[in-house]
Amino acid sequence: MNNPFTLSFGKKPLQYISRISQTNEIIENFTAQDPSNQIYMITGVRGSGKTVMMTGIANQLKIDEKWVVVELNPTRDLLQSLAAKLYSLPEMHTHFVQAKLDFSVLGLGLSVENAAPVADIESAIELMLIELQKKQKKLLITVDEITNCEYVRVFVSSFQIFLRQEYPIFLLMTGLYDNIYNLQNENSLTFLYRAPKMILEPLNYTAVRRQYMNIFDLDMEKAGEMTGLTKGYPFAFQVLGYLSWENKGIKTIEQILPEYDQYLEEYVYGKIWSELSEWDRKILIEMSVSGETKVKNIRNSIGMKSELFSVYRERLKRKGILNTGKYGEVSFALPRFAEFVLARMI
Repeated sequence: MNNPFTLSFGKKPLQYISRISQTNEIIENFTAQDPSNQIYMITGVRGSGKTVMMTGIANQLKIDEKWVVVELNPTRDLLQSLAAKLYSLPEMHTHFVQAKLDFSVLGLGLSVENAAPVADIESAIELMLIELQKKQKKLLITVDEITNCEYVRVFVSSFQIFLRQEYPIFLLMTGLYDNIYNLQNENSLTFLYRAPKMILEPLNYTAVRRQYMNIFDLDMEKAGEMTGLTKGYPFAFQVLGYLSWENKGIKTIEQILPEYDQYLEEYVYGKIWSELSEWDRKILIEMSVSGETKVKNIRNSIGMKSELFSVYRERLKRKGILNTGKYGEVSFALPRFAEFVLARMI
């Protein structure tokens, strides 16, 4: 049997722990007779399973013939890509032709006799959406790892117009917290503040432990030890499982840890660290060196005022690095991140 775990990002692994409640919330909302929301943004730290969750939702809706699902690349012209993909849909292309929609000026299809060519991309998409609506179909658009770039800003602005026209159109986007925050702070896109943001929390510990017990034939204590080393972080769950499978009967968990740390650093932690501000790092270094969790003591050690510390604490929480659930305390949300920080100081 091949290794059931994977180190690849974005691809659904063989051993996958679904986020049932969060997935169901989005699907139930989108499929409701009168959806309260037609856009969701999934955010979380790198390796938290944003892409896998989005793909899972898209695949579930694809099964229903009422749904058309289109995936767009955020680094390209999203409106042009959407129009091209809608026009090429086998189940809709014939209807567009029968409706005498001429998109030849936009590079879509051939010219249609006795039909005025449509020269505006937004207008072309509206006409396509009208045809989808006539066929009682709903459109889900997925965009993975958005950034605050011109293509995304223009697309989201147009999507807002489509919503006001009450077209059956839905949007599911993933992105890092900073990217989503920057995007929704654009003056023309403040409506995104009202869009639900699904922040991915750690995986269910019981589910992680059960997976390890079943795959490696472990007792609850040993599987619990492995689960604790992942802190419910999806990528860590995959890495530890992958290394344990490759070293089964050869190395103990303790002997695997150096390689485990290396994978976490090279695949995720190094990038996270490079994107942190000086004060972000000062807080994390102090926590790593002292082992301190009390906010007051950390603040005093680095000479930071309470108001400013609150801002950075919230930032680090949103980035998925810190837990802030216990009043007056903070702790690392990512497994062995303190060890990573200490290693960088050597």
